[in-house]
Amino acid sequence: MTFAGIKDARQRADLLVFLKQATQPGTSLAQQDGQMGGMGGMAGMMGGGRVPNLKSLDASERVQEISYCKDTYTITTADGQTRKFWERNLRLKTDASGDGPEKNAPALVRAGMMGDRADLIFADPSEISGLIASKC
Repeated sequence: MTFAGIKDARQRADLLVFLKQATQPGTSLAQQDGQMGGMGGMAGMMGGGRVPNLKSLDASERVQEISYCKDTYTITTADGQTRKFWERNLRLKTDASGDGPEKNAPALVRAGMMGDRADLIFADPSEISGLIASKC
């Protein structure tokens, strides 16, 4: 993939400041999160960075219904939106930590630059089969 560079002088300067800070001894990208103007740095795109608190979700992240047909999952969220994900683009995960979702209230965490991927995070592995309806 080619990169045309950063033409805007201010953005270039901001990137240089960030890179200098991030490469200081004893500094991690997690400590720098929030200094990139809400972008979360590259670590957010690569699975690093801050883990979201899945107990306090926006309506667009609170899953109401999950169905599966052939190779597609259909997810309906609390805001009434329905999104379809190819089965290989939807990762089923669990999070039993204090920041994990409430029991029987999975969270949809969008991923991928095109919005075509997501993590569907459950509180416990036993919930996965019970909350996914086979519906074509």
